[in-house]
Amino acid sequence: MSEKKYFVMQDANGDTETVFNSRQPRGAALKAASRGFTDIQLRERGTNRVHVFKGWREEVAAPKNGPSWLGDKVWKANVKKQGINKV
Repeated sequence: MSEKKYFVMQDANGDTETVFNSRQPRGAALKAASRGFTDIQLRERGTNRVHVFKGWREEVAAPKNGPSWLGDKVWKANVKKQGINKV
């Protein structure tokens, strides 16, 4: 099994303090989208790659078999990969 990787969120000024970990860049991007980020640029630590995503989240109906404390609506995150930039 491969180990988890660390992805640092970037903005116009460079690296931020926000770090996501996941096995794949998409998993880290989904975590960022679930927190409300839309223009997602994730620098993979230890490499010269920046993964670029567009993210959004939608409020959808909760699953029928969900717990009672979950409520009627939940947020669902989605991402679309735009490409990879080299640093």
